[in-house]
Amino acid sequence: MILAAATNEGLAQMSNTLVYSSMAVYTLAFLAHIAEWVFGSRSKVGRTAAALTGKAGAAAAPAVTVQVKKAGGTAVLDRPKVVTRAAAGTREVPDGPGAAGGTVKGDLYGRIAISLTVLAFAVQASGVVTRALSVQRAPWGNMYEFSTTFSAVAVGVYLAFLLAGKNVRWIGLPLVTTVLLDLGMATTMLYTESDQLVPALDSYWLWIHVSTAIFCGAVLYLGAVATLLYLFRDSYENKLANGGEPGGFARSVLERLPAAATLDKFAYRVNAAIFPLWTFTIIAGAIWAGDAWGRYWGWDAKEVWSFITWVGYAAYLHARATAGWKGRKAAYIALIAFACFLFNYYGVNIFVSSKHSYAGV
Repeated sequence: MILAAATNEGLAQMSNTLVYSSMAVYTLAFLAHIAEWVFGSRSKVGRTAAALTGKAGAAAAPAVTVQVKKAGGTAVLDRPKVVTRAAAGTREVPDGPGAAGGTVKGDLYGRIAISLTVLAFAVQASGVVTRALSVQRAPWGNMYEFSTTFSAVAVGVYLAFLLAGKNVRWIGLPLVTTVLLDLGMATTMLYTESDQLVPALDSYWLWIHVSTAIFCGAVLYLGAVATLLYLFRDSYENKLANGGEPGGFARSVLERLPAAATLDKFAYRVNAAIFPLWTFTIIAGAIWAGDAWGRYWGWDAKEVWSFITWVGYAAYLHARATAGWKGRKAAYIALIAFACFLFNYYGVNIFVSSKHSYAGV
């Protein structure tokens, strides 16, 4: 019989200290992001309005331009250029310059915010690793550990997008805000002492199934942020296109975001890319259930809500390919699907009695 390893209290305490330290650094990053947006709001805005105004005079029907060149007395027709008005939800407007809005001072604070976010991520990741070392197992055996790991992975994915050269700095402020809320809840309401696993979780499937669930959730979170911002930006563009005049605050913030079409495309791509892995997560959970409980599916609350989440994102992807359901309607479906994921994450573990009730609270 293999005896469970004793908890290393020194490493467990170090993990707690590192998590609290990361919260302090995330707070500084939050303040730097706020400064980035405040100083960025002083930059010139109106690029979207100018683009939409320039297209306002376009004819509803295609306009054909024909140029005639003379070559040796023979008339030569250039290939006709067809100019059409952009379809609803796909208007060709420029992306905003990012959170800083193009100002030097705003950009400086933005760089400071990213640097602090990198530091906070490193400290938090160290806290997750030391928690794992304190009990020599995967650091997601209860809700506290799941929450600290989940937020660390979300920040890691965001930083990976930045490292790849993607213009996602606009995610920084909502991300850091959410991470602070997540860690605050984890260290107060969900905190659990470092200890060994309950027998049902003591399996190599814990590394496979739960790790993929955490990664999927982190990517789905970024997609949800992009979807929510898309709805605000799309309303802003619609108001400008209809001759409306948005308020100063809305203009200074929304003008600096990517265009609605860009946000919609980003959300779709990350959701579509992670959907197969979420499918694998459910399948892996079913295989683990077969090993642990002798059945692959038992309509347990966690199983049901995982499947509901899968159906929600499947409906979103289908809606994106269906005429009349693109744009805002599909975005609402995506947000509902993510709400199902959140309920599966918090609600089922805390409020529902099931075989998956391992919150430790």
